[in-house]
Amino acid sequence: MLAEIDLIKRRVQQSSIYRASSMIVIGWGAIVFVGNLAGIAAGRWTGAVWIALDVLGALGTIIVLSRTRKTERLGASFLAAFALFVGFGLVWSLIIGHFGARELDVFWPTLFLFGYALAGLMFGRAFTVIGVGLSALIVAGYLSIEGTAFNVFLAIVNGGGLMLCGLWMRRV
Repeated sequence: MLAEIDLIKRRVQQSSIYRASSMIVIGWGAIVFVGNLAGIAAGRWTGAVWIALDVLGALGTIIVLSRTRKTERLGASFLAAFALFVGFGLVWSLIIGHFGARELDVFWPTLFLFGYALAGLMFGRAFTVIGVGLSALIVAGYLSIEGTAFNVFLAIVNGGGLMLCGLWMRRV
């Protein structure tokens, strides 16, 4: 009896995590979709557009997390881990990597999708499926698609893929 109650409790917790996460993933998918398409039209302003979109996404994420009861579980350790993760990306993309624009367009999404894959180890396999699956598609596009078509590809696969995965997480 107690084992069944514990199983139900874990399923409810996972459902709650997936519900909040799905809103965040859908929101970031929309932001990534817009950002990749803006990269075609914005020219030298692309970096500024991405910074504005990232701030918007971070605020949206904070709002969604603040409305869930699980926020206290995240707390300072989550923020520290996130800061380290972004710091790692900045060191590689600005100092060590010497990436061109195309490589940056692949580095940042796959870095965050790696984070999704790791989150799957703690929060459920849907995160791992999203991280590994979308990363594989992005790398395949990087290897096979050139020019402006690559930005459109990223908008559809990364942005659209995140939105579809967010909808899928609501059903899992």
